[in-house]
Amino acid sequence: MKKLITIMSLLSVFSIAKAADYSEGQLWAYKTRAGEEKSTVLINKIETHQKLGKIFHISVDGVKVKNNHIQGGVSSELPHFPVSEETLNKSLTKLLGKRKPNPNYIEGYNTWKSAFDAGKAGIFTISVSEIVGFIEDAINKQ
Repeated sequence: MKKLITIMSLLSVFSIAKAADYSEGQLWAYKTRAGEEKSTVLINKIETHQKLGKIFHISVDGVKVKNNHIQGGVSSELPHFPVSEETLNKSLTKLLGKRKPNPNYIEGYNTWKSAFDAGKAGIFTISVSEIVGFIEDAINKQ
């Protein structure tokens, strides 16, 4: 039991240290869906909210999202998701480097920000791969 408590303590310290190290411009590998192993997460912007804590605005690139609304039927980029620190902790596996923010995230961010400020939008707390699946389902139900 003592060994288990020690391991759990070490894991929680690692999680806190990892979360504190997130910064804008970081490019990460993450726990992807099958067939999307080269997909990456880019942290475009970080905001702090009074009640929600840090909000991370990410882009996901290298996905294969079925999308019946575009030519070719597959989206490879999802430019904006507002996510929690919990989402990043569940998902990110390896820091790959730094990049400039994805300019395509701004339109989605502005739409989200207006809805969020009006109390009509929130943030994701599920894993990135679950978000990708959720978006794929939502796109194709329309």
